[in-house]
Amino acid sequence: MTSSLPRRMWMLLEPVHALLYYAPEAGAEAAAAGYDPVDRWQSYFAWRAAPLGAAGPGLVTASFYSFSPAKVARYVPAAWEVASAGEALASRLRAVDSSLRTVWGDEIGSAALAEAAKLARTAAEACDTTGRVLAAANQDLPWPDEPHLALWQASMVLREHRGDGHVAALLTAGLDGCESLVSFAAIGAAPVTTFGSREWTPEEWQAATERLTARGWLNPDGTATPLAHETRAEIERTTDALAESPWEALGPEATRRLVTLAAPLTTTIVKTGVLPGVSTLGIRPPKTERLPAAERLPAAERPSAAERLPAAERPSAAEL
Repeated sequence: MTSSLPRRMWMLLEPVHALLYYAPEAGAEAAAAGYDPVDRWQSYFAWRAAPLGAAGPGLVTASFYSFSPAKVARYVPAAWEVASAGEALASRLRAVDSSLRTVWGDEIGSAALAEAAKLARTAAEACDTTGRVLAAANQDLPWPDEPHLALWQASMVLREHRGDGHVAALLTAGLDGCESLVSFAAIGAAPVTTFGSREWTPEEWQAATERLTARGWLNPDGTATPLAHETRAEIERTTDALAESPWEALGPEATRRLVTLAAPLTTTIVKTGVLPGVSTLGIRPPKTERLPAAERLPAAERPSAAERLPAAERPSAAEL
């Protein structure tokens, strides 16, 4: 398996998962559940952390990784005073339901969606969650009967599985949460301003910059050195390798079939414009990259140009 295939599959399904945090229907459900309708972070922390139970700030900071501890502590454990973890899971699923019904419309209940959900669930259930807390917690949840909700849950398990592996790769490279973002910005994956939502203070950001400079990752002007580029690339190769198990289990033919079925669904989400054009994930337009012939879709099954997802060499992340 090429390292680009796990990355392509992550990019294919990430918009399905991410819709929860940006769709207006999800915002309405968050307000109905008692979360602040203006500050989306309250529902974000509740919905993403709920599979862990009534987790404290230490567990959430550790598993989310890139958020400043001060920001996490502002929302956790306060989120559980608004709604219990179980209630948060229920409102999360209602938010996904209303958001996907709006975006996918008549596709809800289609045979194609049902097949895509079945394939994605097979991949998600095959994830090795050893040492992967967020993936394991989401994999343990009951599976919804409705195919569109099952597809969303599979996308959540798969992205947290990849994200947990990414955290392991960052730790192996010696990068803490703030350093991971500083180095991420330095290689040009996303503008520094994009990471303001993680709320590291200017002093914390500067301290991380100085640590990376002392270790040879950054030049005096803050730009990335060859060491930084090389090590970040190695982190992404490790992340891809750690994300291979679900696609190995699903197999090449079924994986290609999932691409064929899911690409139009993902494109529909992207075309709504509700997802941010620039994010902490660092997904950018592609450099040209081709899969080996054995892993390519037959010409008749390939998505249109508008539907193709990039095979970027930019970093993946656990930063959303």
